Amino acid sequence: MTADPRAALDRLIAAFEAHLRALENTRNSDDDSVVERAYEILADAYEAYDEALGETFDESTPLVIDDDDDYDDDDDIVLVDDETDS
Repeated sequence: MTADPRAALDRLIAAFEAHLRALENTRNSDDDSVVERAYEILADAYEAYDEALGETFDESTPLVIDDDDDYDDDDDIVLVDDETDS
């Protein structure tokens, strides 16, 4: 069954919005569980969108999600650039 890229994009946008709300609502809190869950949902929604693009159009986005949980870093999503600066 091929996933619908438009529906996956809608879920991805909603996941971005939920992630932002989680950050806004926990700004002064020590409880990161809500933000962590929103992050996981966002990552899953991104992967579903990327897979839908691949299945439907044989294309992908230029983003890669780093699954390395050994460190907490802001570089979890990186742009992939095939061109190198010389």
